[in-house]
Amino acid sequence: MESARKVRWLSVVGARPQFIKLAPVCRAIDAHNFAGRAPRIEHCIVNTGQHYDREMAELFFGQLRIPEPKYDLGVGSGSHGAQLGRMLERLEPVLVSEHPDWAIVYGDTNSTLAGALLAARLGFPLAHVEAGCRSYKCAMPEEQNRKLVDHLSQILLAPSQSAMNNLSREGIGAADDPLRRSVALVGDVMYDALLANLNLAEPRTPQNLQTFGLEDNGYYLLTLHRAENTENPDRLLSILAALENAGFPVLFPIHPRTRKILRDATIPVDNCNLRIVSPLGYLDMVAVEKHARKILTDSGGVQKEAFYLRVPCVTLRDETEWPETVELGANRIAGTNKDRILAALLEVCPSFEAMSSPFGDGHACERILCELLPHSKG
Repeated sequence: MESARKVRWLSVVGARPQFIKLAPVCRAIDAHNFAGRAPRIEHCIVNTGQHYDREMAELFFGQLRIPEPKYDLGVGSGSHGAQLGRMLERLEPVLVSEHPDWAIVYGDTNSTLAGALLAARLGFPLAHVEAGCRSYKCAMPEEQNRKLVDHLSQILLAPSQSAMNNLSREGIGAADDPLRRSVALVGDVMYDALLANLNLAEPRTPQNLQTFGLEDNGYYLLTLHRAENTENPDRLLSILAALENAGFPVLFPIHPRTRKILRDATIPVDNCNLRIVSPLGYLDMVAVEKHARKILTDSGGVQKEAFYLRVPCVTLRDETEWPETVELGANRIAGTNKDRILAALLEVCPSFEAMSSPFGDGHACERILCELLPHSKG
């Protein structure tokens, strides 16, 4: 019977941004199955444990209503080589056992790369969610990962036209592509996630503002985790020095690695503007993002969330994989230069009213299913 047909999909995740991207995909799969559409999708989730704070991982899974992972590989931290080696070793028997019709990877982390390498080596079809993003900074691990994964994938699911253009420049999906890879503009799954959770996040705002002693639109929000910043004392000190003169309190949910680096390097954080707090769950993070005056970040995901929430963003890097936000005037690339950071903070806030989103309409996950289902064996 047609209704008895089943396909097996396997998602590999391991870092908090990937949990956010996974959540709306899970909801779209559940909706497909609940409606009785054929084929039924059996979806296996593998958490590599790349972000090894188990309490934070469980918080994200709980808040985002993600099904419990079937496999938790617990790879933890370490050098790139050691971490990737553990992932490959522990993930290979899982893929062999599950034998998926599609292996799905998300974003640009080491978990993304490990899933892609093994799927390609074992001959399982590979789909890349958030394909085509480029910073054109080849030394950046995330750039290396995303380019390698794109060139290994059979279906590339792009979040924007800019990402589509990047893939086209590399010959992926072209009419003469010898590997016959398929490229689809689906939109950004993080926009799907934000729209689905905004009403749940907003009621948390009063408690968060009270807890951190803040006023609506009267603080800056800082996130800082990339190695290029946290492992370079000069860049780190320059960022912190700029914030001494920020003029508003700076809420800083600190990444565990960043906290350790500050402690080990004895970098002073007795800045009267700085409010250092523990990492926040997804819903609390969305709440404090939405009510910030501006957001300072080196995170690609936070740049997009700032755009969706119509909060001006200052990017603490020298480039971005989301150039659309810069072109629209919603994002300023400040790097880590103290004067450039302060200038970006003092700049008049842009008007978001006329800005249309280049990242889709919040239905990326339905389009992902439409792309994968016709190519699932069943």
